[in-house]
Amino acid sequence: MVQDQAETVSARIADWSREAPQRLWDPSRRLLRAIRKYQSWRGRRGPVAYLARRWWANQHRLWSLVTQCEIYIEAEIGGGLIMPHPNGIILHPDSRIGPNCMIFQQVTLAAGETGSPVIGGHVDIGAGAKILGAVTIGDHARIGANAVVLQDVPAYCTAVGIPAKILPPREQRAVSPLPAPVPGRAPATRSYG
Repeated sequence: MVQDQAETVSARIADWSREAPQRLWDPSRRLLRAIRKYQSWRGRRGPVAYLARRWWANQHRLWSLVTQCEIYIEAEIGGGLIMPHPNGIILHPDSRIGPNCMIFQQVTLAAGETGSPVIGGHVDIGAGAKILGAVTIGDHARIGANAVVLQDVPAYCTAVGIPAKILPPREQRAVSPLPAPVPGRAPATRSYG
């Protein structure tokens, strides 16, 4: 069931419409547009290409200041990235992000001694999450808010906690039955094991 829902958003084919600015004040999409435009002019020569690169580099600086993001202008980012609240996002220049991902505020992708993170396609990264070192996040995975990921996360799995604990896909988790209610006590809640 969860895998069927996750498959509606591709982990391989970028949905470029997700990055199109929706209105005049759309800082995250404007920042991504500056990065994409700079990268498209990067390999060209001549005075027009030089001026275009300068223009888009300055746009990148402007929108980086507005959003307080540190995203390298030549970062390898798959299409369709969404940053709903783009403040404080820090991406190491060597990290790679797959298509159709969603990154919330205050997320850090940082390199370690062994390398930089590699994020698969259609990965959702919650607010304040830290992904540190040569970690690979599989397609359709989810990283919980404030999680500190130090190990690989398989496809369709969820990582939560400090340090992150890997939870299996939702349909594979055992749901414990609710115990019988005790008079005078608050009702029990479900726990996932």
